[in-house]
Amino acid sequence: MGRRKIEIAEVKDPNTKQVTFSKRRKGLFKKANELSILCGVEVAIVVFSPGNKPYSFGHPSVDAVAAKFLEPNDVQGNGSPNINEVGDMEMLNQQLSNVEAQILEQQKKATKLGERLRKHEVKQLSKPRESQDSFSQLQHNTKDYFDAIEVSECLMLLAQQPVVGIKKRVSKKRRKN
Repeated sequence: MGRRKIEIAEVKDPNTKQVTFSKRRKGLFKKANELSILCGVEVAIVVFSPGNKPYSFGHPSVDAVAAKFLEPNDVQGNGSPNINEVGDMEMLNQQLSNVEAQILEQQKKATKLGERLRKHEVKQLSKPRESQDSFSQLQHNTKDYFDAIEVSECLMLLAQQPVVGIKKRVSKKRRKN
């Protein structure tokens, strides 16, 4: 039997109009979601119902797509990045190199601290006060190490995928010392 072709014209009955809007809105949002997933694009749709109620769909979000759309273009007409982007990329690469060097340095410190901790556990210092002080210092150094790694991970993520004008939440990994 197949589908019947319907004539595209405004629906006059308010109840029928609302039902048609609801069904078509769901279908439109579903297609937009499929488009964003299949093609890897950013999509934003805003529609108003017959009763003037707004409905929106966005991937990753309507705000993110709208902010990207409303910002002035950083790309020249020929599709090549402008000089500011090249300079920014060089600066980000330099920052990435610095962060990687800091990570290596912190890893060396962590190794040394781990060795010191093992020595302190084995020796069992005769003065409990000294042991407690050195342990708290070691604990403080370990916390600094994990904080530095977390900052480094964030900077590396930003260097890989810089996002302009959009604040992104970074989940904080809690580690027990």
